Amino acid sequence: MKTPTTFGARFKQLREEKNLTLEQVGKELGFIKQTISKYEKNENEPAYSDLVRIAKFFEVSIDYLLGNSDEKD
Repeated sequence: MKTPTTFGARFKQLREEKNLTLEQVGKELGFIKQTISKYEKNENEPAYSDLVRIAKFFEVSIDYLLGNSDEKD
């Protein structure tokens, strides 16, 4: 299986690995469901401060989230 390399694909993969819904992730991170959906579809990108929160939540590096590395930490 090829590792996704876009932010949206990585975000979705991490969410699905934790068996979380869009609503659950949104509630944990303080986003509405539509925001999460737009991230996953690469229709929107998070601000840097939000990117940091997302990385901490999923326990991965920002480089991994952005597709710059295949190493999660």
